[in-house]
Amino acid sequence: MADTTNTRLDRIEEKLDRLAEAMIALARAEEKIGSLQEDHNKQYERLNRFSQKLDEIEAKVNENNRTVQIIHKLFWVVVVAAAGAIATNVWM
Repeated sequence: MADTTNTRLDRIEEKLDRLAEAMIALARAEEKIGSLQEDHNKQYERLNRFSQKLDEIEAKVNENNRTVQIIHKLFWVVVVAAAGAIATNVWM
């Protein structure tokens, strides 16, 4: 009877040890999940900042495009006016 009790207690002790190991593994997994979630949140915030910067750059590019178009048009107005002036001087 004492042998059976000792065997039973040994099995219970082994199960408790495995349960303790499982709890430790769960705690480690929770820490990893928490760390991964924190990293995910940081990457999400960083991506949002890049998106905002990209929007700002797009606005500046559009503004510069309008400026270049105006300068381009003014250049051709000056070229045509100069050509007209030269043509007027040549034929008159």
